[in-house]
Parts: sequence; structure tokens; C-alpha cells
Amino acid sequence: MTSLENFRLVVFRAVAEQLSFRKAAEELYLTQPAVSLQIKALEEDLGVQLFDRTGSRIALTPAGSALLDYAERVHALLVQAEQQVTALSGEHAGHLALGASTTIAQYVLPRLLSGFCREHPRVQPTLVSGNTENIVAALLQQQIALAFIEGPAHSRDVRTEPFLVDELVLIAPASHEWAEHGAIPLESLTAAPLLMRERGSGSRRVIELALERHHIKRAALRIAMELDSTEAIKSAVEAGLGAGFISRWAIAKDARSGKSFKVVQVEGLRIRRDFLIAHASSPGPQGLAQEFRRFVLSAVQSTAKSEKTPAE
Repeated sequence: MTSLENFRLVVFRAVAEQLSFRKAAEELYLTQPAVSLQIKALEEDLGVQLFDRTGSRIALTPAGSALLDYAERVHALLVQAEQQVTALSGEHAGHLALGASTTIAQYVLPRLLSGFCREHPRVQPTLVSGNTENIVAALLQQQIALAFIEGPAHSRDVRTEPFLVDELVLIAPASHEWAEHGAIPLESLTAAPLLMRERGSGSRRVIELALERHHIKRAALRIAMELDSTEAIKSAVEAGLGAGFISRWAIAKDARSGKSFKVVQVEGLRIRRDFLIAHASSPGPQGLAQEFRRFVLSAVQSTAKSEKTPAE
């Protein structure tokens, strides 16, 4: 939280977002009575009730909903102000809220964030992960300032740009008959159980579109299970539940590759995609979000010059 923000508004936003005095107290490291006292004082100052309290459940009143809209805008402006002021001294500082699709969050962003924080030790980043659909929703709701996604945003209010190349490859259990072949026919994909990411996943959408271009429709696939992460797919493959497509970045340094599971080539099929940086179309990334965007693009470009990516 920014130090410039009125403390009662900080508490109000926490309660409004959590719809729980207890959870807000935990988030702010306060006691529950202290949170209740701040809300009561704010309601007395404004002369209105901000929350309807019915038993253990609370809800925003119309006045509370109106105040929350302005409080969130005030918070965003004060965060930008703090970032701009500290940037004038040549040192970036403050909270940087990021969101990323699960594959990027697990295998790509940690190293980039480590490098950025070494250069800017006063920056406090937070990172939430989920499928592409959820991360784009968080961006549109201004819960995060910058997003890193694996599939199209499907929103006119979001602008995207590529920052890294990825390739989706098929993996099968080391004991699977496919693992014994140099390559399998494309048609074989309809004859064996497949493990897929959940609906809303950018990876799943890219795979389905690639297969459709080769005249394999989703209905023809034997989807044995839907899972919510790349690690879950790898574990399910290891357990012999089927084969699945995952990012090459997810197995670039995995010691299990070749022992518990193997990459299987599919004749005539190569699924490549761009990882994307996403931000609101207007006004675009500001302050720390813009600084981190520049850092990522520069770091990836420098790495590409010195070494090949796993997809190459």
C-alpha cells in the first residue's frame, strides 16, 4: 500500500474487497476491532452506512459501492504519483502488481523479476497467476498493472505485444509406446487419451487451433482429463494417465525429462506461439509497470542474442 493514501480508505478498500472484517484484518496485520473502529469512524465522517451487516455476512451499500469506485481510483493515482516522484530521484520504488498465465509465472518471470529487483531493490512486486482468461479479467478490473499471457486477450480494451517465443510439445510416459518411436502420425492423436489444460487456458486454445488447421477437430480428441497447470499435466503423464502438450520452457531444465516422460514428435505438426505482454489500451502502462515492461523486452532481446531459446 502506498504511504500517501488515507489510512481509513486503505482499511475500507480491504474490507470492501474481502467482504470480511476478519480477512481484511489479516491482510492489513491489524486486529478485527481496529478494522471495525476505522470503518465506523469513516461512516461517521461521511454520515452514511457503507456496509450492510447481516449476521456474519456483510455487503456494500449503494454508498459503499460508490465510495469504492473513487477509492480505487484515488489509490491508483497515488501509486502513480509515488512512483513518478521517486523516479525523479533516479531510483524506482513502490508496489508493482503483476499477473501471468501459469506457465509464464512458473518458468519465465521468476528470473526476470530477480534481475529487475536487483536493479531496483525498493520495488515491491506481487505476482498472481491463473489461466489467460482470468489474468485478462484481473487486468481489466485494474487488480494488476501489467499481464503476461499465453493466448489472445479477446478484449478491445487490452493491447498486447510479443516478448518471447514458445513451442508446445507432446510428452508421453517413458513407458508409452509412442516414446519408442522417432515420430508418430498426426492421426494417432485421436486414438489415445490426452491430457489438456482447462477451458480458458491460452495453451489449450493454441493447441486446439493448431489441430483444427490440420483438420483434427476437438470432438475427435479423447480428452481423458482437464488439469489447471503444466506441473499437473507432467505429473499425470508420469502417472501413465495419458499424453499432453506442454511448453518447452517447462521441461528446459527438468531432470525428469527422458526418465519419467519423453518428448514425442508428431509428423507435420509444430505448435509455436508468442508469449505476450498485455496492458490496458488506455492510458497504457505507467510508472513501474512501464519500467518493468522495458526491462523485460530489453532482457529478452539481450538473451536472444547470446543464446537460443528452448523453442529454437
